[in-house]
Amino acid sequence: MNGNVFDELKARGFIAQVSNEEAVRKMLGQGPVTFYIGYDCTAASLHAGSLVPIMAMAHLRKAGHRAIALIGAGTTMVGDPSGKTEMRPMLSEETIRGFGVSIQAQLDRYLNFDGQGALVLNNADWLLELNYVGFLRDVGRHFSVNRMLAAEAYKMRMEKGLSFIEFNYQLLQAYDFLHLFRTEKCTLQMGGDDQWGNILAGVDLIRRVAGAEVEAMTFPLLTTSGGAKMGKTAQGAVWLDADLCSPYDFYQYWVDCDDRDVGRFLRVYTFVPLDEIARLEKLAGSEINEAKRVLAFEATKLLHGEAAALEARAAAGAAFGAAAGKDLQSLPTTAFPREKLEAGVPAAELFTLVGLTASRGEAKRMIQQGGLYVNDERIASIERLLTAADLGPDGMILKAGKKKIHRIVPETA
Repeated sequence: MNGNVFDELKARGFIAQVSNEEAVRKMLGQGPVTFYIGYDCTAASLHAGSLVPIMAMAHLRKAGHRAIALIGAGTTMVGDPSGKTEMRPMLSEETIRGFGVSIQAQLDRYLNFDGQGALVLNNADWLLELNYVGFLRDVGRHFSVNRMLAAEAYKMRMEKGLSFIEFNYQLLQAYDFLHLFRTEKCTLQMGGDDQWGNILAGVDLIRRVAGAEVEAMTFPLLTTSGGAKMGKTAQGAVWLDADLCSPYDFYQYWVDCDDRDVGRFLRVYTFVPLDEIARLEKLAGSEINEAKRVLAFEATKLLHGEAAALEARAAAGAAFGAAAGKDLQSLPTTAFPREKLEAGVPAAELFTLVGLTASRGEAKRMIQQGGLYVNDERIASIERLLTAADLGPDGMILKAGKKKIHRIVPETA
């Protein structure tokens, strides 16, 4: 789609709420606009559920607007109560900064931080230096406690207890927007829809302090058609860090999506043109797998690069397609001590160790249901031991259901 990137975002299903749709559409049509999204450092990696705001940033970046990815090492010290029924764990500053470095590297793959069209900042650089009394006088006086308590993020927590430190979070996020407005001429803040109240607080603060109009936009918090949160599986989160989730497993996550989600996911998680998506989502029956492969390849290419995406696609074809038996070197692989294989390992234990099942209990249930395989042979008994005799020239191939696969090879000295 050519023209205003706001229309592109709207057509792809990115937009949940906008402070002033006409104003935002106009500013993005005139450009370039400096905008930002904040990412708190609560884990060493973002996951697939974080990709909606990341992809929105990438669209605006491609359209010539100036992106600021704000690493929230400062705000993470406080903890955002939004969407949480319990207070977040208090992390050390060293841990938080380490997480921030990892998250920055993941964002760089989508945004290409060149210091001009896209830059990365860290709010610890100004928040940790604030004089608290001065901050209360200059910023806190503009906030109504009654209005803050009416916000959904705080109402949810009031039942179980909202700590005073968390109560400060909205002030700090609003101050971030004011700081970026003053120092970077940032006039648009975006984020997930659970951040709407916090973002509007920044819009209001800038209006009160600087007498300027800035804008806000949020994105829907997507779920699968089955109601699951994006980026969550029975085995855990689908991390953006290759050490936590291999390119193959990331590719397979998208291939495994519900048929009903393919068109929506192609619009949000790839740059595939809308007319091509319209063609792909009309496919029915087994032909829908073509659309899933396009989705998986394009999403994996954005995160891990084209070479890794090609390798993941080849491995998936080797495991499940007509090319079975070829290119198995690309499969997720674990080197296992030969002496343990000689002695024999319970199938439920081995499937759980390599992450094909979430627990031994789940593995045993899947065996009883006929869902686990070794070298394409169904495992018939929960007592089955997997041994060195199950190793072939390519190792031992474990499958859970139709989609999940892992290769076991003996450790070499």
